[in-house]
Amino acid sequence: MSSSLKNLSDFSHIQVGNASQLKFAIVVSQWNAQITGALLNGAYKGLLDHGAKEEHIQLIEVPGSYELIAGSDLVLRDKSIDAVITLGCVIQGETRHFDFICQAVATGLANVGIQHNKPVIFGVLTTDNLDQALDRAGGKHGNKGEEAAITAIQMALIQKNH
Repeated sequence: MSSSLKNLSDFSHIQVGNASQLKFAIVVSQWNAQITGALLNGAYKGLLDHGAKEEHIQLIEVPGSYELIAGSDLVLRDKSIDAVITLGCVIQGETRHFDFICQAVATGLANVGIQHNKPVIFGVLTTDNLDQALDRAGGKHGNKGEEAAITAIQMALIQKNH
C-alpha cells in the first residue's frame, strides 16, 4: 500500500514490549533542525510511552547526518547502552551530494551496529523535498522518530532474550 494513503506510525497491531530495563542513546543531527527536532520529540515520546526511564535515555547531538556514524560509534563504547536511535534528515538537492551522504550514512550505521553487536536504528529521512520530510516528522505519515524508538525497543529486547 502506498505511504500516501496512511499514517505509518500505527503500532496498534504489534506487541512492542516494556523498555523499563533498557538503556538508549539517541544521536540526532543538528542539520535540518526543524525536522530532526520533531523526530527527536517522537523518539523520546515513543521510548517513554513504552516504559523507558528518562535517566536511561542519553542524547547526543552531532552536526549533520554523516556524523551520526561517529556519534553512534562513540556512544556505543558505553557497553551499558542497549540500542542507539539515529535521527537525521537529508533532503535531495541539485547535486549528487544527497546520494553520497545517504549511502555513506546507511552503510556506516550498519557497520557500527555490526562492530558493536548492538542495534543501531536508522531514523534518517531521505526525502525529495521539505514537505515530504514534514509529513514524516509528525505530519500526515506519522513520526519516523517514534517508529525508530519502537524498533529500538523491539530489537534491544530481542537481543536481551537471545
